[in-house]
Amino acid sequence: MGHSWPGADWPQDDRHGPRHGRRPGGPPPWLGDILGFVGAAQAPAPQRGPKVRRGDVRTAIIDVLHRARTAEEPINGYQVIQEISELSNGEWRPSPGSVYPTIQQLQDEGLVESDDERGRRTIRLTDSGVAWAEANADELSSVWAPFARAEDEPVRSGQPSGQADIKSEIGQVVSAVWQLTTQGSDQQKKAALDALVDTRRRLYGILADGRDGER
Repeated sequence: MGHSWPGADWPQDDRHGPRHGRRPGGPPPWLGDILGFVGAAQAPAPQRGPKVRRGDVRTAIIDVLHRARTAEEPINGYQVIQEISELSNGEWRPSPGSVYPTIQQLQDEGLVESDDERGRRTIRLTDSGVAWAEANADELSSVWAPFARAEDEPVRSGQPSGQADIKSEIGQVVSAVWQLTTQGSDQQKKAALDALVDTRRRLYGILADGRDGER
């Protein structure tokens, strides 16, 4: 219990990247360039999904952990981000810079605790956290209400849904890689590197096969 999370000093507003250069513990500048965190002020603002309030990150994390407890499945910080994305139909994927500090805050409040399970840090609700979740069930369910129409509106910003799905998945993969980079053991980093090399080769293989219908 009482672990500090990687990236705990990142800016907590998940809608913007660092304002004044790279902050300690944050992602390298090239990562921001790839994912569009840097230079966003100069670029045209893309059409976004429902606006998310900062407090909603806290509520979403508690709801995800409550669902994980019901399913009796251990869950880590990256999986929390992934679950939020899935529950919002891909419309909302909070950054590690907003999720990990919030998890730390929930730990400080005694609502969440963590464990190192076979070298894998997992988190869960404490008894106090479970009691809070059950007493605020309506608030937990309402956090997903703005995204209820997402399944009926698969196309946003003029992009086919397939392209949007790929972009969202890239962000999730990068989050997993960053977590491994900052937390993983040497063995885990080696396994991750092998997986990335294999994935890169597979992607180039897909490109080499040509587009559907153009063979």
